[in-house]
Amino acid sequence: MTTIGTQSAELGGSNNSQDALALAARLLLAALFILAGINKLSSMEQTVGYIASVGMPLPELVYFGTVAIEIVGGLMVALGFKARYGAGALGIFTVLTAVFFHNDFSQQTEVTIFLKNLAIAGGLFAIAAFGPGRFSIDRK
Repeated sequence: MTTIGTQSAELGGSNNSQDALALAARLLLAALFILAGINKLSSMEQTVGYIASVGMPLPELVYFGTVAIEIVGGLMVALGFKARYGAGALGIFTVLTAVFFHNDFSQQTEVTIFLKNLAIAGGLFAIAAFGPGRFSIDRK
């Protein structure tokens, strides 16, 4: 399904539907991180306590790094500005969160959260690999 002078979606081109889906995916993924980061701003003591409870060193530093990566990375993905970098960083962050905070596989809830984190990371890695689509600041 090719025509001279254009490239079809089947051959790796992009169309408005694909770009709209890429935008929707970016916004849905980014909302999770932006809202989580903002919520952590109002619960610093509780979040630092949770970080410390799993034995993470320097829990205050981890807290501030977490808030920064969630909000800044989330905005990068949402806006499509350096989205590959933001998505890659959030993907790694999400895998590390699963490994360090949701590793009690004797609890079904923790297994579910672990697997959800891996699925979210997969979506982020897809953005990192294929870019944010044309409806973005980067337009790639």
